[in-house]
Amino acid sequence: MTEGPGSLATAQQSLKDSTITYPLWPPLTEGCPETSTEAVQYPLEVTYDYDAVDAALFEGPLEPGLERWAPLLPPLSGPGLGEGNTPLVEAPELADWAGVDGPVYVKDESRNPTWSQKDRLNRLTVSAAVETDAAGVVASSSGNHGAAAAAYAARAGLPSVVLTSPETPGPMQGFLRSYGAAVVAVEGWDVRAEAVDRLADDHGFHAMTSRTSTHTGHPFGPEGYKTIAYEVYRQLDQQVPGTVFVPTAHAELLFGVWKGFRELYDLGVASETPRTVACEPAARAPLATAVEAGEAVADVDRAPTDAHAIGATRSTHRGRLAVVESDGCPQPVADETIATARDRLAGIGLWQEFSGAAGVAGVRAAAEGDRSVEPPVVCLATSSGFKDVEPWSAPGADSDWESIRSTLVAEYGLELED
Repeated sequence: MTEGPGSLATAQQSLKDSTITYPLWPPLTEGCPETSTEAVQYPLEVTYDYDAVDAALFEGPLEPGLERWAPLLPPLSGPGLGEGNTPLVEAPELADWAGVDGPVYVKDESRNPTWSQKDRLNRLTVSAAVETDAAGVVASSSGNHGAAAAAYAARAGLPSVVLTSPETPGPMQGFLRSYGAAVVAVEGWDVRAEAVDRLADDHGFHAMTSRTSTHTGHPFGPEGYKTIAYEVYRQLDQQVPGTVFVPTAHAELLFGVWKGFRELYDLGVASETPRTVACEPAARAPLATAVEAGEAVADVDRAPTDAHAIGATRSTHRGRLAVVESDGCPQPVADETIATARDRLAGIGLWQEFSGAAGVAGVRAAAEGDRSVEPPVVCLATSSGFKDVEPWSAPGADSDWESIRSTLVAEYGLELED
């Protein structure tokens, strides 16, 4: 890979009050100290010397690895895993299904090294752990985030601890363990949160997980998601989408993608920005609740949903900022629509985790609800279907052709003449 210029990151800045800044180091993983209250905690973002950005950054071939975008990222430490540069797949079948008059594309983040978008975030947060001489990294996760944290820690030569729920399926726990993580299944979010704090405060581990009741996360992490916007702009031949649909829980992905498009506009690279749509499980939908009520954040009941990976019960400031600044909106999506969207994706060769199909489902829900869906449309599909695969056994047949033929006809409806 061709070596490029280094990071132009300058500071950490409050997302509640942009006049409040802090030094770039160390990363403040408990939100903005000045604006956060006991009721609501506000996150930080990273600022850059934008005047020093070379316009040529957005020219030339796309390559695997976030190093290609280093000037507009916090400092990267050591080698990555070839994350990013995921395909943008045009899907006219999905446009027809959703009822959109214009092109629909799927940005397939399941092609990342650990099969989800979380690799982009953890490339940045693990780099921060290395740069601060952390003893290791710790995450509380039931899946994608923990796997990515463990993989990038392994790449960096750091120990990793992943605290997960006893309900996390055995294959997923094995996936976390495969990267060398110390995986412990513990009942109770609050107990896992306390363990993260103890490992961070008392033992020098770098927290990959939000340490606040209103999710603030790691200030460096969402910066990695900006690269999705840069790639989409290039993959659409220097065109910005009209609308971007994003599976959303704590909105780090939503905010990062929006910030990337906003930077393209502010730098004079793009002439417009897209609307962003936050696709949440309708059973909970805290961001939709907050926006409708005009509140900074909102809490909702833990109603049942199969979209576990995006089933947040409290909205975040990042999410509100992204939809308001982009003239976008939250879009609650029923589990039934997500399930159909997942099947539709698989039908065109893109197998996604249940939650990962929420962006595509959001297009259908928005169109049915008479929301404006400006093409071209880009849907983020965030994680491989292997992450939540259910046990299944193929129908059997006797050891002869006639039995096989009969099974294919009876079970799958194939038209096979006798």
